[in-house]
Amino acid sequence: MMIHGIDVSAYQPSTYSTSGLDFVIVKATEGTSYINPRMQAQADHARAAGLVVGFYHFLRPGSMTAQAAYFVSKCASRPGDILAADWEDQGVSCADKDTFLREVKRLRPNHKVILYCNQTFWLGRDTTSYAGDGLWIADYVTAGKPRIKAKWLIHQYTDAAPQGGDGDVAAFDSRAALAAWAAGTTPQEADMQLSDQINIGAWIPAHWPDDKGLADRKIPVDLALGSGYAHSRIAHENSDKIVAMLTKMQAQEAAQTAAIEKLASLIGSGVDTATVVAAVQKAIADAVVHVSVDVTGSQG
Repeated sequence: MMIHGIDVSAYQPSTYSTSGLDFVIVKATEGTSYINPRMQAQADHARAAGLVVGFYHFLRPGSMTAQAAYFVSKCASRPGDILAADWEDQGVSCADKDTFLREVKRLRPNHKVILYCNQTFWLGRDTTSYAGDGLWIADYVTAGKPRIKAKWLIHQYTDAAPQGGDGDVAAFDSRAALAAWAAGTTPQEADMQLSDQINIGAWIPAHWPDDKGLADRKIPVDLALGSGYAHSRIAHENSDKIVAMLTKMQAQEAAQTAAIEKLASLIGSGVDTATVVAAVQKAIADAVVHVSVDVTGSQG
């Protein structure tokens, strides 16, 4: 399921059609000297229609911390609004966009902060796979089918939406689900599958060439590695650690199962309660496995 939205800037009017829309993302600022003169009116128009609202900052070369401070101080955001970095200037590096995203998250810890970029930037210029709380990918193909393998949050699929502005779809089944995610009330964003997942085996080829020039190999990683997206290189370089961790987890599960079976047998044998408790405590203690795996790789 997907929901529909648009993103607008000063090129669009302050009042636009909201028919069929669930969200609107408004350009707020650019660099450290530009503010969209229609920002407030465009955001108010979306709010009046009950839509989820977001704001984006167009990154320019220069201080990323200064731009982050400028963005959060000038945009007309409210609690529950999405904040985004627009990364499309060739003079802004991957490290720059990472710095900006992290600084905005630091300054506005209660907001979701996402990355906007086109397919070319994501596949050819990004080296860290860091997208803050989610990826907003631009690729003008069929809605919901951007040509990347990484999990995406929003897909900008056209620059000619019927309502004006660019047309987007978001990977949520309802406006309420997007609003809950943006407000931070959806437990770990499970419905949107934004947490990391690693497909052990399927993403560990026998020969691993250099990433340059390859198709997108970014994958989600389901090991509580934090927000953002992990490059499949991380899974490859840490595959031994991951397999070892999973092996320990399987051993722990087997030991816990044995403990439960021991409990059942003891209860049925007529022994006293203290004996049962002591036996089960020992079995569970033997089953506990402390897992500590560093799978940071190049992920932010």
